[in-house]
Amino acid sequence: MVVCRMTLMVCKTKRSKIEKKTKWWKLKKEECCEEFRQKLRQALGGQVVLPDDWETTAEVIRETGRKVLGVSSGRRKEDKETWWWNEEVQDSIQRKRLAKKKWDMDRTEENRQEYKDLQCRVKREVSKAKQKAYDELYTRLDTREGEKDLYRLARQRDRDGKDVQQVRVIKDRDGRVLTSEESVQRRWKEYFEELMNEENERGKKSRRGELCGTESR
Repeated sequence: MVVCRMTLMVCKTKRSKIEKKTKWWKLKKEECCEEFRQKLRQALGGQVVLPDDWETTAEVIRETGRKVLGVSSGRRKEDKETWWWNEEVQDSIQRKRLAKKKWDMDRTEENRQEYKDLQCRVKREVSKAKQKAYDELYTRLDTREGEKDLYRLARQRDRDGKDVQQVRVIKDRDGRVLTSEESVQRRWKEYFEELMNEENERGKKSRRGELCGTESR
């Protein structure tokens, strides 16, 4: 009779930590949208001098979003983070998942190509649906009572009078000065979209030179 003593090491699977994110999808709700708009105006308009660089302004917007909309738990990915999904996107994603299972079970070239094609299709539809959702979001942030909040930031000056020596201007990515209201609004929309997609910008360099410039009269 042989007696054997064994020590077994059990390795626990470490769950990947999911980053906490601001619940920007709540802006689809009218009451949340209105509260966010009011709080943002208070946070920015309550200062004697408006922050003159994007990094400072972006932090105010982020902080307002966290306070008004809240943040995800960080324990698991929340389904609501895909608030911009439509039926076409959901259908394509389901088909892609089925194609992936099919390829895992039978590694043929035909199954691989089917899965690859569906991957490309999902990416296109996701991009299209996301852009449409953001456009609708920007429309909801606009009201008849006032201009878009983010556009107001671009043109608001010191409350005690304009600086007669300098004027702040908005530039595009190539450094060209934007003059029309439409182009300025579009530029701010680009930055706001980046803001909602990037939660860790503190370590990045200020984008002041990229968005805002200073010209002497």
